[in-house]
Amino acid sequence: MVDIREVARRSGVSPATVSRALNGRPDVSEATRERVRKTASDLGYLPNEQARTLVRRRSDTVGLIWDTSYVVTKGRHSFLQDLAVGLKIALAETGYHLMILSPGSTTGSEDAFVRIAAQHSLEGVALMAVEPHLPAVEALIASGRPCIGLDLPIRGRRASYVGADNHHGASLAVDHLVGLGHRRIAVITGPLDILPGVERHEGFRTQMAAHGLEVLPEYVVSGDFFIESGHAAMLTLLALPNPPTAVFACGDQMAVGAMHAINEAGLDVPGDISVVGFDDVEIAALVRPSLTTVSQDYLGLGRAAVELLSNLIAEDREFGRGADAPPSTAARRPELVPGALIVRDSTGPVPLTQGVPAIA
Repeated sequence: MVDIREVARRSGVSPATVSRALNGRPDVSEATRERVRKTASDLGYLPNEQARTLVRRRSDTVGLIWDTSYVVTKGRHSFLQDLAVGLKIALAETGYHLMILSPGSTTGSEDAFVRIAAQHSLEGVALMAVEPHLPAVEALIASGRPCIGLDLPIRGRRASYVGADNHHGASLAVDHLVGLGHRRIAVITGPLDILPGVERHEGFRTQMAAHGLEVLPEYVVSGDFFIESGHAAMLTLLALPNPPTAVFACGDQMAVGAMHAINEAGLDVPGDISVVGFDDVEIAALVRPSLTTVSQDYLGLGRAAVELLSNLIAEDREFGRGADAPPSTAARRPELVPGALIVRDSTGPVPLTQGVPAIA
């Protein structure tokens, strides 16, 4: 394997200059930088870390595909940041490094993630808050490289996912409200085209039925997990002839928006309407009244994701990525991480009047 001294000799510079040129240091002229890079390319020289990676055929690096664009998410959702931290901590505990890949870089290139994963010898890839049917994502999963979805239902020969136990979390919220005497309970759903939105809505309906309670069509209003949609949904509910006495918002930000709307209408939380959220993001404990919510264990989610991904990576090393590699059902089984109900000040007993006044 060519070493740095040979590149330096062929380029007519010192080994230190070669190192500075290849690492993008500003104290090297552009002409020298280009000469060194061309020489290194012609000789097939790789810096030490890249060379070690090729020899071992391992990089100890996992990629994270996370769509953080404003257009897609309408802002920054704090739980996703917590989830990314949980993943990073778990990877570090296991000896892996983390590399973030941008979905925006795949425009017009269906094999972009496949090429990037191969170029950096990524052991595996985690995917979060990204369109699973993006051609570049589908190509990556089809390539057989180990992939793990975070609240993203991906499946493949070397692909699986982890997520919160959304059904159980929603049932905790319903049980809590019913236990306080509420019967007219509304739900503000998340987007019903993504896994958390669907499962939390389903969990709400299932547990309402378990208590023998009807879910009135007008008590189901959609949102998008952000504050503005929770505010708008609550205004819709308050305008009903017979508004609910309690609301389960399938995300904390929507719950905060709902509480703002209730307060603006001159009503009290929880004196007139109780509100429960989901996620237990930082704002939940800071708003007044503090928000009763279903917590998500982002550290537990991160550890579950890394454990499952590690199984897929081990399977990949043992059997290879070829079409005839036998899949391991155990390694690919989705993992659900339970949450817990955090009772704070936004929930209370059903009003004695069993209702609140409608507003125009």
